[in-house]
Amino acid sequence: MTKHSALLLVDIQFDFLEGGALAVSGSNEILAPLIAVAKSFDTIILTQDWHPAGHKSFATSHDGKKPYDTVLWKDRPEVLWPDHCIQHTHGAELHPSVLNLHPAAIIQKGTYPETDSYSAFFDNHREQRTDLEEWLTQHDIRHLVIAGLATDFCVLYTVKDALELGLTVDVFTPGCRAVNLMPGDEKKAIEEMKSAGAGIRQMI
Repeated sequence: MTKHSALLLVDIQFDFLEGGALAVSGSNEILAPLIAVAKSFDTIILTQDWHPAGHKSFATSHDGKKPYDTVLWKDRPEVLWPDHCIQHTHGAELHPSVLNLHPAAIIQKGTYPETDSYSAFFDNHREQRTDLEEWLTQHDIRHLVIAGLATDFCVLYTVKDALELGLTVDVFTPGCRAVNLMPGDEKKAIEEMKSAGAGIRQMI
């Protein structure tokens, strides 16, 4: 890859991996492909879901609600989740296999108690930005290869925002897995990313 490209790995954390509080089916299968593809990149960036305890995206923060219910939140329908990726807990830790890739940056998201953040660039209501866009500009990164968890949520929203910001984006699908709250969500997410302008890659 050129010096203007980076590999962006989304939320490779214990709570999203098998056995975690919000485990994504088949998630452990992505680790080997990610480690392999990382060898093609000089620049690797990790994102980390980093919620304060009692975050409003947790079902436990809403009386009478259970995980995967949907609520209207700031005039937007939002899914409620099991408590996950709480700051300074084991579940929020990044997996050693990606930390060992010596990432150039770790971008934390979901840090504001009142707002969820699927995208690595913005919260879901576009009220706050992470440091990612500024970091990419400072390091003259114009092309991202994106993979991680989960295809139909944080990967999808990160890809769409990256494209909106004018970056060239490829999605490395062997390094992604989906939540699939509804059957077919993974396929829909891939088609949505492709329609938005992302390349969908089985190999890099």
